[in-house]
Amino acid sequence: MCGRFALTASPEEVAEILGVMELEGFPPRYNIAPTQPILVAVASPPAEPGSNRPDRMAVLVRWGLIPSWVKDPKEFTLLINARSETANEKASFRAAMRHRRILVPASGFYEWHRPPKESGEKLQAYWIRPKSGGIVCFGGLMETYMSKDGSELDTGCILTVGANKAIGEIHDRMPVVIQPQDFSRWLDCRHGEPRDVADLLQPAADDYFEAIPVSDLVNKVANVGPELQTPVALPPKKQKPTADKSGDGQMSLF
Repeated sequence: MCGRFALTASPEEVAEILGVMELEGFPPRYNIAPTQPILVAVASPPAEPGSNRPDRMAVLVRWGLIPSWVKDPKEFTLLINARSETANEKASFRAAMRHRRILVPASGFYEWHRPPKESGEKLQAYWIRPKSGGIVCFGGLMETYMSKDGSELDTGCILTVGANKAIGEIHDRMPVVIQPQDFSRWLDCRHGEPRDVADLLQPAADDYFEAIPVSDLVNKVANVGPELQTPVALPPKKQKPTADKSGDGQMSLF
């Protein structure tokens, strides 16, 4: 699952990696949460002959996909993620998987390790970013929801896949990463069907990300500063008590 992420790169850096026209200025965002607007890239409409317009463009969508057939969004579960293994089969994602695939640029994402209750250990947050730095692009889906009053709302979600070995020590799921050489193929919904991009729905290589333990400041949406990504030391693991087998059964004060 991906429930929080960050985009702290400059608009110029984002525009360059996405291959879109110049973006309007926006501030670094260290704690992007569901229901907030997120920047995504989509395929541009067919261009006229001779046009030098980029074949993709950037738009804003609300993080939390609403399928077009939903009657009342207030009674519908917020879909911030979609399992890539079944997205092409589920009614909520099937149309978007065929017609509206997107890229979600990020500087990294947050994940929480939930230890077994019996361990007594606390939930631990991690800031997970590319080891080489820069921007990573997640595969996502988009739907435009039309309300009863005729207003439209663009919504989106992030596709997830089973975690690789490194991330699996923290959580069993991770976002689908689309590499730059595959951007055009992923976004080309006019010619490419879901089966044509199924090979892209794989975990990133084990050495692609690095996981940095951070404080629980990220848990609160109101916290939006760079201190969210400050590394913290992991608390020592609690040791299970072991039986004393050295004695002869007699009590001792020493």
